[in-house]
Amino acid sequence: MKAIVNDVKILKSINPCQLEHYLQNNGWRERTRVPNRVSGWTRDSFAEDKLKIYLPLDQSFDDYPRRMYEIIETLEKAENRSQLDIISELITNYPSITIQGTVTELQTPNNDKLSGKVILLGILVDKLQKITTELTDKDYILALKAYQERAPIYCTGDLIKENETFILNNPRNFVLVHL
Repeated sequence: MKAIVNDVKILKSINPCQLEHYLQNNGWRERTRVPNRVSGWTRDSFAEDKLKIYLPLDQSFDDYPRRMYEIIETLEKAENRSQLDIISELITNYPSITIQGTVTELQTPNNDKLSGKVILLGILVDKLQKITTELTDKDYILALKAYQERAPIYCTGDLIKENETFILNNPRNFVLVHL
């Protein structure tokens, strides 16, 4: 069974600069560019008329998610990889996402207030990923309890990816799931 990613929110969150970087690192070459509109890409391993990617450069275009879907389909064929694998490499930010996971590490709380760095193991695009966040007050206490009890959690925040590390900014609605 083949997974197909058609979640508009996920597709909208793919940054064109990140996708350009991905294409450059995976054997694709830019052939044409209309500034602030679109760039055209091909791979040397394919005849120029077989596989082409037309990358929109402006995320505000109405059809941006549809174009991203088409690009992911093309990459899936060209690289013989799942759409989920490709998308997980391309996501660099995802506002207001709810993470389901477990607390795997807690940093010693700060001296001046009850807060600290927390490492979560959460599900992102159907893959387990390490996610770092900073929790305060009752959320930090709940994270400590979740860590001790190995209980699953939910937490909403703004996800970003920096240097291959996922960070959940503005964490909120931290909830312990009781089984």
